[in-house]
Amino acid sequence: MQIGLGEILSLSSAVVWAVGVILYRRLGDTLPPLRLNFLKNMVVLAALMPITLWAEGFALPALSAVEWALVLGSGVLGIAVADTLYFGALNALGAGRMGIIGNLYSPLVVVLSFVLLDEQLHGWQWLGFVLVSAGVLLSAWVPTRWRGTARQPLRGAALGAASIALMAIAIVMIKRVLETQPLFWITSLRMLGAVVGMLVLAALRGELATMAARSSPVPWRRLLLAAGFGQGLAMVFWLGGYKYTSAPVAAILNETASIFILLLAWLWLGERPGWRGVAGVALALSGVALMLA
Repeated sequence: MQIGLGEILSLSSAVVWAVGVILYRRLGDTLPPLRLNFLKNMVVLAALMPITLWAEGFALPALSAVEWALVLGSGVLGIAVADTLYFGALNALGAGRMGIIGNLYSPLVVVLSFVLLDEQLHGWQWLGFVLVSAGVLLSAWVPTRWRGTARQPLRGAALGAASIALMAIAIVMIKRVLETQPLFWITSLRMLGAVVGMLVLAALRGELATMAARSSPVPWRRLLLAAGFGQGLAMVFWLGGYKYTSAPVAAILNETASIFILLLAWLWLGERPGWRGVAGVALALSGVALMLA
C-alpha cells in the first residue's frame, strides 16, 4: 500500500481532533453539553459556508434526491443524534469507560464497508488493524481515579454503543457520494443537517430554552479556537480521508486520535500516561506503520 492523500488526511484528522479535545477540556466546565454542542456546530457551519462558496463556487452540487437524503441524514444521524447519545453515555459512564466503548468504531466501519461497499482490508493491513485496536484499547485503561463513577452502567453502555454505531453508519452511508462530489460542499451540507437535526431534537425534548439560555457566559475565544480545530478542520480532514481512501483504512487511522490525545495531554498538560499508555502508543504506531507499508 502506498501513502496517498486519503491516508495523510485521515492521520491529520486524528492529530487535529486531538488538539481540539485538549482545547475543549475546560469548555465543559462552564457550558452544559447540549448548549456547547449546538454552539460548536453553529460556529463551524458559519465558518464552513464562506470557505465552501470561495473554494467550490455558489452552485450547489448536482445531487440526486437520494444523495441529498444521504448527506443531510448523515449529519442528523452522525452528529445530532449520535452526539446526543454520546453525551448521555459520557454522563452515565465517565470518560474512561466511554473511551473503551469508542473502540467499537473501526470494527463497525470495517464490517459495514465490507457488507455495503465491498471494501476490505488486505494482507498486513489486518495485523495493522489488530495492533492499532490493541494499542488504543490498552491506552484507554486509564487509572481508576480518572474514570469517573459509572452511575448507570447498562444504560450508559447501550447509549454509548448506539452512538458509535450511528457514527459508523453515518460515514459509510455517504462514502460513495463523497467520492464523486466536492468535499467542502458535502461537509457543509452535512453540518447543516446536523444543526437542523439538533433544533428538531431539542424541540421534541423541550430543551430549546436550554440551548438559548444565557445563564452562563460563553468563552468565545476558546470556543472559536476549539471549534475551528476540533470540529471544522478535523471534519474536513476526516471526510477527505474517506473520500480518497477506503473506509476501513480511514477508520483505523482515525483511531490514532486517542494516541495523539494521550501524547498531547502528556506534553501540554503534564499528564503522565503510565506504562499502559506508553505500550499503547507503541502498539498503535506499529499498526499505523503496517497500514501504510
